[in-house]
Amino acid sequence: MESSETSTQEENGGAGTADDLAFDVFSRNCPSRGTLEHVTGRWGSLTLGALHEGAFRFNELRRRVDGVSEKMLSQTLHALERDGLVQREAQPTNPPRVDYELTPLGHEVADRLLGLIHFLEGRMPEVLAARERYDEMREGLGSR
Repeated sequence: MESSETSTQEENGGAGTADDLAFDVFSRNCPSRGTLEHVTGRWGSLTLGALHEGAFRFNELRRRVDGVSEKMLSQTLHALERDGLVQREAQPTNPPRVDYELTPLGHEVADRLLGLIHFLEGRMPEVLAARERYDEMREGLGSR
């Protein structure tokens, strides 16, 4: 470690600043791992994909992300908001209205995620064929 990094870390109680850290998702303690989990988890990826279409109210988003429970959607939105990917805007109306939309960083993440989603959707015939071959092979081994 260079002396400037050492002095910065000493000033911050040994922690260094975010600009000094090299993030490595493969490291157990790296904060990027938690964000990756939020983005790539089932509900996180579907929520980001849905919000890429535009702003949604909570129940609209819940209907768009078919199968998500109210509790899981709420937890997912909180995590994505904390990571700076989603913005929550409460409108001072009666009844209260809350809209959720992507931040600029959230748009960038969702763009990349949607690339993967579209790629997978386009390759599903191959995936389904592979699953069928695998299942047939496993069944053949189990009958011996």
